Amino acid sequence: MSVCEVCGNDYAMSFEVHAQGAVHVFDSFECAIHAMSPVCEHCGVKISGHGVEADGRFYCCAHCARGEGVDSSLIRDHADTGRLAQA
Repeated sequence: MSVCEVCGNDYAMSFEVHAQGAVHVFDSFECAIHAMSPVCEHCGVKISGHGVEADGRFYCCAHCARGEGVDSSLIRDHADTGRLAQA
């Protein structure tokens, strides 16, 4: 058994995540997300999906990126799909 590096749970079904030369041990995806996910530069939410990256900064969605002044023409996500299909 391995101990989760976030919550300290000693769990028989823990798992390892290998990232950027380091090995991390977690007992749940929740703990892995908490420890490894980037944080949205605009609203502060943990980004557990694709998100948006602009100029080396991470955002949870295009709306938040635009809120920080990122040029809308450079951002595409599902929120824009309907609008683009009509254009």
